[in-house]
Amino acid sequence: MSSTEKVPVVAKSVIVPFILITSLFALWGFANDITNPMVRAFQKVLELSNVEASYVQLAFYGGYGCMAIPAALFVNKYSYKTGILVGLALYSLGALLFFPAAQYESYAFFLASYYILTFGLAFLETTSNPYILSMGAKETATRRLNFAQMFNPMGSIGGLLIAQNFVLSALKSDDQASDGTPIFDSLSDTAKVAIRTSDLEVIRNPYVILGFVVLVFFIMISLFKMPENKEQEVTIKFTDSVKRLWSQPKFAFGVITQIFYVGAQIMCWTYVYQYAETIGIDSKSAVWFGLAGYIVFLVGRIIGTALMKNIDSGKLLMYFSIGAFITTIGAIILPGAIGIYSLLGTSIFMSIMFPTIYGITLEGQGQDTKFGAAFLVMAIVGGALLTPLQGRILDFGGPGYEDVSWLGLSEMRFSFLIVLICFVVIGVYGKRVYSVYNRKV
Repeated sequence: MSSTEKVPVVAKSVIVPFILITSLFALWGFANDITNPMVRAFQKVLELSNVEASYVQLAFYGGYGCMAIPAALFVNKYSYKTGILVGLALYSLGALLFFPAAQYESYAFFLASYYILTFGLAFLETTSNPYILSMGAKETATRRLNFAQMFNPMGSIGGLLIAQNFVLSALKSDDQASDGTPIFDSLSDTAKVAIRTSDLEVIRNPYVILGFVVLVFFIMISLFKMPENKEQEVTIKFTDSVKRLWSQPKFAFGVITQIFYVGAQIMCWTYVYQYAETIGIDSKSAVWFGLAGYIVFLVGRIIGTALMKNIDSGKLLMYFSIGAFITTIGAIILPGAIGIYSLLGTSIFMSIMFPTIYGITLEGQGQDTKFGAAFLVMAIVGGALLTPLQGRILDFGGPGYEDVSWLGLSEMRFSFLIVLICFVVIGVYGKRVYSVYNRKV
């Protein structure tokens, strides 16, 4: 029996705090995946261009990028618990601001609400991930984080279902005539105003409810005694910490790898709907492929977390990246429905990547963990940096997804070569972790 088998993943003394913090992973998963479909919702309701509608994602990812380092500086001065409470407060505030945003029918107000909401998410991710790592033995830290991260896709599934069943399906601006033409476009300005008011309230409602749910978690965590980690919560100088972190190849390569991972995940999950369209699947049916991706992602994380008990985390990361590479190849070259099923299979292998890269990169960082975590949260902007590259390929020949071809591949399938590159980077990092970095320890 190995030493990691003898050490509990979560000690009994911190079970309740562990459960409370783990539940937060579902909360930000919900926020992420109820928001993705809102790009299309706002575009329809407010009659926005594609560029204008994309500002939703810009505000969302911008909040992460702007607040991760300030969150780490705050936690450095105070504590993990205080950082989590600030995150929950900002999260709740941003969600509740959807009420006045809908009243004023202001797109800018909605964007500001998203921005504030993701200030809170940046605080939560910067704080909760390293907090989970600290709640037990170092030998089981990555397994512990993978377990906590299993609740993230559960929240994602909930967010997608709420968006589909209570928002998108209820939007009157998306109604179509029997011949398939949009009814909203042909209405008078007065009729459009009435529908717009109603639809913005539909968009508003789940966020306002979410704001009150987050307030409940704020109250519970504020009243409960949470464990402290003296090693990681000691106040340190930011500049010295950054120098120590970025002087380590494993950390620097880890942050870069996380950027590529998040980019790969967002590309696979964003363009599965357009991929489905190219093989004759309508938009409503395509939503079920998105849901299936989340489900297999969750299954993959359960399997991967179990395998990590006996397989080195770096080696498992490499194996899973090879699997993702193969399924992405399938999405590129396999015909018809087989191709989209192969694309869905990629979610199984992506499942452990974020928390595993995160855990490996922060392993052994001690008091520098809080600032290391901030850089890994900032890496989430990989979704905003890499996804437009795939979009540019798709726009190359025109508005369709099969206007031109390269090497015998439609532009849709060819665009997934960017995803392949991401998985190569992840595989190389995994290989170096177990064959180079860990051997130096």
